[in-house]
Amino acid sequence: MRTRLTLATLVVAVALVAATCGSSDDDTTASSNGDVRTIEIEMRDIAFAPDAITVPAGEEVRLVFHNTGRVDHDAFIGDGRAQADHEVEMNDDGGMHHGGDSDAITVEPGDTATLTHTFEPGDDVLIGCHQPGHYAAGMRISVTAD
Repeated sequence: MRTRLTLATLVVAVALVAATCGSSDDDTTASSNGDVRTIEIEMRDIAFAPDAITVPAGEEVRLVFHNTGRVDHDAFIGDGRAQADHEVEMNDDGGMHHGGDSDAITVEPGDTATLTHTFEPGDDVLIGCHQPGHYAAGMRISVTAD
């Protein structure tokens, strides 16, 4: 009887923890000050996690990039044409700069960096990594602004 009671208590405790931690398809969390929504993004070797996000249209969003990979990674915000242009610029420059673009960062292995952006309704936006070969390998995030 004692084993059943212990097991039942354990099951209830696990269920409560799961319910409070929970998970969501919305990979966003509100910041502590409530003013800016923050989205945590992991930069792995040749991949972002998550690879698709939904953001509130017209609101400022803080994108926090954590490079858990072994090489430098970029995050560049722009539509498909801007991504293609940026890919050419980065390849011409050996992947060394973003041309002063405020919607682009480079994050070294083990580091974290932040971009803040307001996405407009209907924007067809991607976030891409343009280190040599990364974008071509599919290292991008699809962004939907609702």
